Amino acid sequence: MNKFRLNIDGKEVYGLPGQTILEVCRENDIFIPTLCYDERTEIYGACGLCMVEWEGSPKLWKACATEIAPNMVIRTNTKRVFESRKTNLELLLSNHKGDCRPPCMLACPAGTDCQGYVGLIANGQYEEAIKLIRDNIPLPGAIGRVCPHPCEKACRRGLVDEPIAIANLKRFAADTDEFGEDPFVPECEPDTGKNVAVIGGGPYGISMAYFLRQMGHDVTIYEAMPKLGGMLRYGIPEYRLPKEVLDEEIAVLEKMGITMVTNTKIGEDISFEAIKRDFDAVCVGIGAWVSTGVRCKGEDADGVIGGIDFLRKVVRNEKIDLGKNVAIVGGGNTAMDACRTAVRLGADKVYNIYRRTKDEMPADMIEIEEAEEEGVIFLNLTNPLEIISDENGHCRQMVLQVMELGEPDASGRRAPVPVEGKTETIDVDTVILAIGQRVNAEGIDGVELTRKGGIVYDKDTFMTAIPGVFAGGDCGNDKISIAVESIGDAKKSCLVVDAYLRGEEIKYEPNYYVTKKDVTPANSSMQKREKTTSLRLYSAMMKSRQSKKQTAVWNADVKTTLNVSSSAMQICMM
Repeated sequence: MNKFRLNIDGKEVYGLPGQTILEVCRENDIFIPTLCYDERTEIYGACGLCMVEWEGSPKLWKACATEIAPNMVIRTNTKRVFESRKTNLELLLSNHKGDCRPPCMLACPAGTDCQGYVGLIANGQYEEAIKLIRDNIPLPGAIGRVCPHPCEKACRRGLVDEPIAIANLKRFAADTDEFGEDPFVPECEPDTGKNVAVIGGGPYGISMAYFLRQMGHDVTIYEAMPKLGGMLRYGIPEYRLPKEVLDEEIAVLEKMGITMVTNTKIGEDISFEAIKRDFDAVCVGIGAWVSTGVRCKGEDADGVIGGIDFLRKVVRNEKIDLGKNVAIVGGGNTAMDACRTAVRLGADKVYNIYRRTKDEMPADMIEIEEAEEEGVIFLNLTNPLEIISDENGHCRQMVLQVMELGEPDASGRRAPVPVEGKTETIDVDTVILAIGQRVNAEGIDGVELTRKGGIVYDKDTFMTAIPGVFAGGDCGNDKISIAVESIGDAKKSCLVVDAYLRGEEIKYEPNYYVTKKDVTPANSSMQKREKTTSLRLYSAMMKSRQSKKQTAVWNADVKTTLNVSSSAMQICMM
């Protein structure tokens, strides 16, 4: 094929018929800026930044959309070209209302750069990946195991087949780092001379301490329990979150110079007034440790226990006599944790009572499926009506109201309604209520409380009614949330606390990001099952580890191990 001869910026070059000016320039290392050109797409010229002059023509031409001709003389760097590019760029920016970020990042309550660390892991850059993760998540190993991963529900790969295994990749990067030779410890700015008390050592408290210490402040965590971790330690079973992982991540806080005071309850072992007096700022993250009831007759009987209380007793190795028949009320992950723990403790029959269908349970589908495989009996579309006790006041039977699904409620789910006159009765030795939690703010004197007993704080400043006292996580504004949301609260409010310590008063203002809500997969029960295979594969791989000293890189090709193909990685990063 004959080539065309051209002159571009005084340089003689050659190109093939059908090529564009931009393609010929790129082949000859002549730079032309463009924001829209992609060799895989049909040329149309939209951004207008690649304008060039064609000698003999009065107008400017788009290099990406203009095919070459014999003996063309092109100028890419004239004053007229530069002015045109500047004008077009200004027009583009004039209608740009915010930064564009991937749906996975926007869906993460902590704003984690999922796209970034997935790409780093795909490239084998594990150290860089954990550093990027720890910008927003101080407990990546724990969160990678227990998070319900809203990021994956938003993952655009789901439009093609199934979402990227984002949570498991976070877990992989964390385990590779934490059980390696030299775990990453973030650097801290020079000391500011300011000190902060953090009340509560759960996800919010740990995260606040982690972020504020990096800003140079002296931080002390006060925790009522023997060890830090909050619900991650005392509300999640060992089989889901090994405490060894949590211990490794908390050890990073100690290396950063954070002081940890455990077995110390505010209001009993030390007064809240003393804390306020001795510290420049106080951050309250006491969580929600009180289980709520179901308001059915007989729920005050012996043998009826809250889900959080039950799991805490198990973690602390306290004596528990479940008997043969155990009923767990609730459909969330706490309920599934209680079900599977009861099975492990030797109960003959473990029932799960939930007033909706299995597909509508808020628990992760893998937790539901594995609970069923382990022998849990699911009594869906039933609701406790009465707990019947024996002569000693111990529960012996539970009467269940049979339900059916009616019209959708405010959440969009079909509301369960009683089937008149239809009940079931089951034998029970223990009833575990895992339907909700509330806050016990006793000892935190002077703060304003909600009707339900939570701590009131300003949603923009995170400050309570007491100047210098901040709150977040599950204890505030009646907002019971997942762990990563509590971490997100800390990430946002640490900026406000830092400003307060420096004598400024600011409000948290989130960055504005452009979103397009019609490009992510629809929410469906099928999505809840999508990750079951890769989760089980990963779980089996974890169990194959012989010791914590063994390297965390169990498979050189992590993309294959986690069912994340190269093409999937590319789609994720688009």
